[in-house]
Amino acid sequence: MQTQRLADASRGVRHVFVRDMMLMARVGILAYEQDGPQRIRINIDLAVDDDGARAGLSRAAVGRDELSRVVDYGVIAERVREIVAAGHVRLLETLAERIAEACLHDPRVEQARIRVEKLDIFADAASAGVEVERRRH
Repeated sequence: MQTQRLADASRGVRHVFVRDMMLMARVGILAYEQDGPQRIRINIDLAVDDDGARAGLSRAAVGRDELSRVVDYGVIAERVREIVAAGHVRLLETLAERIAEACLHDPRVEQARIRVEKLDIFADAASAGVEVERRRH
């Protein structure tokens, strides 16, 4: 399966990401999964409107060196922590979709690819999980 590049100057998008975010989450449908939290790993990849790519490479065209003109990955990470802390979720798919929706709340985010993995679910596998991709309509 070929994946479209998230950073692409010809489309005017940059790639913003958060890698290997490790959290304790209450997630799962099995009885033992509802007794307490378990370790999960979250990866977030966003295709974000890049005004600098459309403006060209000149320093003046790129714009201000200010946080307000970009998608803040710190804000994204905090939203993820809030979603995970909000309470038990039965399905990883639901958790991933909630994270994608939160990312797309910023109008500059055109596409969100979210991977959520349970890390301790199988003794003979590093992880099991789901990846969802959502686009702005």
